[in-house]
Amino acid sequence: MGATAVAGVLPAPAPARAAVSAAATEAIAPNGGASADTVTRASTARHAARTGQAARAASRARSRAVRQRFRAATAVDYARRQIGDPYRWGATGPSSWDCSGLAGGSWRKAGVTLPRTTQQIYRKVRHKVSWKGAVKGDLLFFYSGRSHMGVYAGHGYMIHAPGTGRRVTKVKLNGYYKGNFNGAVRPGY
Repeated sequence: MGATAVAGVLPAPAPARAAVSAAATEAIAPNGGASADTVTRASTARHAARTGQAARAASRARSRAVRQRFRAATAVDYARRQIGDPYRWGATGPSSWDCSGLAGGSWRKAGVTLPRTTQQIYRKVRHKVSWKGAVKGDLLFFYSGRSHMGVYAGHGYMIHAPGTGRRVTKVKLNGYYKGNFNGAVRPGY
């Protein structure tokens, strides 16, 4: 087996590829084949390159997740401070809200801009979650047209602006809400 075959087993990033090729060239056996030591060193170099890439990707994913959780906590805290404010159709705060206005205002306070309506928010936010997968800060949608939404507060509760004549409130997510659930999203990624 020649040096190119050893270096070409799995493509490695450019810096690692150069190191692998150099290591493979140095240890070519007199008969033109690669020694066992060469194969081991080449494999180790490729593994180190892949592990470095994987570690950087994992680190980025962790920091994104940490940032999202911080933003979610900020959004829920803001929504919680709005409890008691009156509902008004089309309102986006700061003293009255409709359901999507409350969600948008809460996430805006956390540094995330969302579209105006429930349907637009559901379409725009890419990270979809299930009923069981919901975590603090997720936006829950209800009814066939996704015409209502709320901010999941954790531990089976949601903060929402329920409708005309009512006020922003925190409610327990019971069977009624589960039966009318129509999707959830996780903003902030």
